[in-house]
Amino acid sequence: MNQKGLLLVFCTSVISGFSIFLNKFAVSGIDSSVFTFAKNLLVAVALVSFLVFLKKDSFKVLSGRDWAWLAVIGLVGGSIPFLLFFRGLQLVSGPMGAFIHKTMFIYVAVLAFFMLKERIRPSFLVGGLLLLSGNFLVLKMSGLTFGQGEFLVIGATLLWALENTLSKHVLKRLDGTVVAAGRMGFGALFIFGFLFYSGKASLVGQVSLAQAGWILLTSLLLLGYVATWYNGLKLVDVSVATTVLLIGSPITTALSLVFSGSALSAYELVGTGLIVAGVVLAARIYKFRLGTWSPQA
Repeated sequence: MNQKGLLLVFCTSVISGFSIFLNKFAVSGIDSSVFTFAKNLLVAVALVSFLVFLKKDSFKVLSGRDWAWLAVIGLVGGSIPFLLFFRGLQLVSGPMGAFIHKTMFIYVAVLAFFMLKERIRPSFLVGGLLLLSGNFLVLKMSGLTFGQGEFLVIGATLLWALENTLSKHVLKRLDGTVVAAGRMGFGALFIFGFLFYSGKASLVGQVSLAQAGWILLTSLLLLGYVATWYNGLKLVDVSVATTVLLIGSPITTALSLVFSGSALSAYELVGTGLIVAGVVLAARIYKFRLGTWSPQA
């Protein structure tokens, strides 16, 4: 197991924990598609600028096939699911949206098995059960209901699972930052096309100062997310990476408790323990050897 890759993905999970908490507030009172376009555009500009000024040959070496793959990743991962997810987030409760999103590791494992030949080990199945149980407790899920919002979030989650699997394939030959820039750049272009087609393009210029502040803050988090995620994904299996990503769930819950002034309940404490145990098992971060637990090499 590549330790650098795991560290980068762990950083992604921490950023995700903060990002999901803040995005629920940030997307309130603004058209979700405008919010998504502005964020993706800012992140794309930052990543492309970094590559142009510091890694000048990054784009020159890309073939027509590479550009086509980046466009597909931008469509499947950087545009349609963002539109679905943030619209769904406006219609469902925060816990429900978060729980559905946290099931992505299951779809990724199945896709990676067929498309990338990644093995599904027994430890992953046990860890997956612990992860789902832990998230159920942490997010205080008393029941599952499905309406328009829930189906939008499910659709986004499935597309992100497909995109992560495709990205892992492309990352075998491309730099992680290049893939991140392609995903966000093409994604922003596709979203703008949607805004233009739906007559919402003019709303971009009507963003208030307060909304712009939220967009800037969440864009910085998104920049950190994609920069660490794609460079980490290049080094570890995609099923492992999406599993480690679930560590962000208790972080989001902790932030919610801090800002609400509530204390950690027994259910949330047990759920957090299950999530940590599930990540360790499913990602095989540690292995049992001669009666002791040791980090995977």
